[in-house]
Amino acid sequence: MDDVPMLRCGDFERSYDDVHERATRIAGGLHDLGVTAGDNVAIVLPNSVEFLELTTGIAQIGANPVPVNWHWKSDELGYLLDNSESKAAFVGSDFLAGVEQTGTTIPLVVVPAPGTSAPPSPRDYESWLFAQDPNDTQGSDSTPSAGLGMIYTSGTTGRPKGIVREPVSAERILLVAMATMQRMGLEPGGRTLIPAPLYHTAPNTMAVLAMKLGMDITVMPRFDPEEFLAAVERHRVQQVQMVPTMFTRLLRLPGEVRRRYDISSLRTIVHSAAPCPPHIKRAIIDWFGPIVSEYYGGSETGPAVWCSTEEWLSHPGTVGRPTDGSQVRIIDPETREQLPTGQTGVIYIKPADYWPGFTYHRDENKRRDMELDGFVTVGDMGRLDEDGFLYLTDRANDMVISGGVNIYPAEIEAACYEMPAVGDCAVFGIPDEEYGESLAAHIEIGEGYDLTVAEVRDFLRSRLAGFKVPKLIVFDDNLPREDSGKLFKRRLRDRYWGDLEANI
Repeated sequence: MDDVPMLRCGDFERSYDDVHERATRIAGGLHDLGVTAGDNVAIVLPNSVEFLELTTGIAQIGANPVPVNWHWKSDELGYLLDNSESKAAFVGSDFLAGVEQTGTTIPLVVVPAPGTSAPPSPRDYESWLFAQDPNDTQGSDSTPSAGLGMIYTSGTTGRPKGIVREPVSAERILLVAMATMQRMGLEPGGRTLIPAPLYHTAPNTMAVLAMKLGMDITVMPRFDPEEFLAAVERHRVQQVQMVPTMFTRLLRLPGEVRRRYDISSLRTIVHSAAPCPPHIKRAIIDWFGPIVSEYYGGSETGPAVWCSTEEWLSHPGTVGRPTDGSQVRIIDPETREQLPTGQTGVIYIKPADYWPGFTYHRDENKRRDMELDGFVTVGDMGRLDEDGFLYLTDRANDMVISGGVNIYPAEIEAACYEMPAVGDCAVFGIPDEEYGESLAAHIEIGEGYDLTVAEVRDFLRSRLAGFKVPKLIVFDDNLPREDSGKLFKRRLRDRYWGDLEANI
């Protein structure tokens, strides 16, 4: 294997020298389109090398890359392009129709889908790129310096919000990078694998930092569990960041498939984005060894809470405890007062001093609403134990109040996952005339299994109090889950609450 660091996605790879040269052309082309420092430029692309070189070229002129979730429909895309005030957009050919349906008038440059080519035209990416004069404001360093840009939240509970970070000095950026590198297991000359979509904060930030370090980067076009193992072996991957749904899919592989690949090069696995069922995490640690770290935080706050394998094994279920000067408070949602150890409330975070402040693009009211005495919340609920370790309970918006009793669906979902037949599940509140709300569970049955409603209820009754057993159980073929692992419960709830509101 060639030891020269490369950027690759699927079967395609490009050297850092080539990425740098192309990035200077991108910067020059953007300048000709009227894009200047501080402007936003949208990227509506699947995982690809082009995504990374565009991120680099946009940042080179001081503009902000705006990664866009390409799953979105035209009305969602139209909202983002308008809200972000993007001055131009680079659009994958597969998504061009959806973007054009928005009626946007900004310049669009079309990037052909991987493995295809487009006829030469002013809007074709390669034709546009090589018609540009390089704008090499970055010097001759062969390691491009990409930018974090403006990333939109997932929008699991409402319209996505664009996160704008305050300008910070190079020294503070260095502090952020050094703290993140050490805990993430990133190092110059190392080899990393990006298995998640680059339009999400965590994988995007990971890729940007890895590029700054000149690491060998393998980006998966999409996550496939066996191909993940093959990529680790093929490229001697040392570091990877994942989400719990990837763990689940890996563990479903037959034993002979798992043993087929040499994964001994792995030194660090980091996970975040969603709660990980304890039995899943324990199985991953048993398989990969004590190299699994976890962090908790939001796109807004950065990783404020960390947990090593050893800490998790001694505190099963925790997501860790605050590090590097960050702080966590548990707040009563009604009184807005701090709760004592062991009690559940809304999680408020004060990031480390070096972490840059933020606001939401064109929506500072939402930013103010989430702050309390210098601490901010991203809407999660949890508790702290006597050792200062944090445990996630649920999303504040997911809590169900049935007959005056607070019920946390995450606890019920964790119990459901103990059933081998459950591939995925979502528990949430639905209207109930007597109790105000009752529980519904939508369950996706794993391939090769059968399951009945009675079996689910009997299993849950053996583990949970009766009031926590869902009144309604529905078998669902495909739950609306983000590639990051986040579940769009809002789309499930709307099936029930929407009908109620329509009759009012």
